[in-house]
Amino acid sequence: MTEPNPRRWLVLAVICVAQLMVVLDATVMNLALPPAQQDLGFSDADRQWILTAYLLAFGSLLLFCGRLADLIGRRVTFLVGLAGFAAASAVGGAANSFELLVAARTGQGVFAALLAPAALSLLATTFTDPAERGKAFGAFGAVAASGSGLGLIIGGALTSGLSWRWCMYINVVFAVVAIAGGLLYLDRPARTPGARLDVPGVLSVSGGMFLLVYGFSNAATDGWGTPGTWGFLAAGGVLLAVFALWQTRAAQPLLPPRIVLDRTRGAANVSLLVVGAGIFGLFLFLIYYLQTTLGYSAIRSGLALLPMVVVTAATANWGNIAVMPRFGPRPLVAAGLLLSAAGSAWLTGIGVESSYVTELLGPLAVVGAGMGFIYAAALQSGTHGVTHEDAGVASATLQIGQQLGGAVGTALFNTLAANATADYLAAHADGPPAPELLRLAAVDGYTTVFWWCTGLFVAGAVVCGLLQRRGPLPSSEPPVPAAPAVQGEPAPS
Repeated sequence: MTEPNPRRWLVLAVICVAQLMVVLDATVMNLALPPAQQDLGFSDADRQWILTAYLLAFGSLLLFCGRLADLIGRRVTFLVGLAGFAAASAVGGAANSFELLVAARTGQGVFAALLAPAALSLLATTFTDPAERGKAFGAFGAVAASGSGLGLIIGGALTSGLSWRWCMYINVVFAVVAIAGGLLYLDRPARTPGARLDVPGVLSVSGGMFLLVYGFSNAATDGWGTPGTWGFLAAGGVLLAVFALWQTRAAQPLLPPRIVLDRTRGAANVSLLVVGAGIFGLFLFLIYYLQTTLGYSAIRSGLALLPMVVVTAATANWGNIAVMPRFGPRPLVAAGLLLSAAGSAWLTGIGVESSYVTELLGPLAVVGAGMGFIYAAALQSGTHGVTHEDAGVASATLQIGQQLGGAVGTALFNTLAANATADYLAAHADGPPAPELLRLAAVDGYTTVFWWCTGLFVAGAVVCGLLQRRGPLPSSEPPVPAAPAVQGEPAPS
């Protein structure tokens, strides 16, 4: 067994800064969209591309970039991802046209796909001692779980206090700090000898993920019955089926079946797929409710979510340090999904003039606790037991679950909310609807989504509870394959 990296806690700090940058960017632009639209003059129909361009690039390239990190080295992909993300963010902040902003967002997605799996796999391969691993994943899980909420807070503050452009420029600050730390503290591991990239696998899975995300994005705006929705979804499903078949026959598969067929890792991927869909729906419609119904400003909306962020960070740390070593991931995942379900059901009691303290604070804290437990279990168990040469692709698989879940949740919940609002107006309007009736109809759409989120979380708790093994994760890690170190650099620990 190799000696632990003496700089491993500094490595953890660098990884957490990079992860914070990626998860912040998933939500920080939501609050920047209205002023960016006003500044650059693009239409409501074009507005979705500011978000979709990022998701398309990120989701379709994750698996390829995860394997690339395993093949050419996690340190180099991590640093290149950081530098590229910073450059794309700077271009986006200075954009003077809609087209340039979309191109910048696409670039962010490309480099995020390179950065995110490298960060998680660096964490998994740096911390191998069970006690230290729990603390490290606790910190990382707290950042991953609370980062989206922090993105709304920071986005609101930057948009209100400075400019929407600072929602892009802020990434440059994070990236510079992480690059400096990465150059100082990250070891340069040896490449995997004799490894080759599975080109047919890359083409089929990247194409399939692109078509799926694009199809779900179309469903959110154009509906489910258009060829631009079901055609792309069907084509994406076919390509992914081809990819799955090819992985059983390829000499060096892009995604070795052993990674996803393990029950522990499979349950982790399912839990993040569920939480990606459910939490994205909750965040999206909570923001709509706070701003359009209650009249909150951007910064006030972000601050309203602060208690949830604090609870999420605390429970993620506590779950990884105190619960995972004794009981394993199964009770954490089940409890986390059931708590999220309880918080979602509690949110269905909102009205057009709800009080934040009596009707929002409690369910937000409960949802935050649920998220913390889920991330505490999923991130560690999803990378547990994989060999070092598979750590990058295993990390990418977890990220894909979140991204695909977010795309599905956006499309599905937008449709459900729109239908519920229309049905409410049809049942209650007598002539042109009054403003008060429009507000009631909107709240009916939001509560419909919250009920569906409740059902999704409960179903996820049942499935993951049955799929996940009982007991703590095995303490032994797979041996690191013997490989010569790069001359002048220490071997990976």
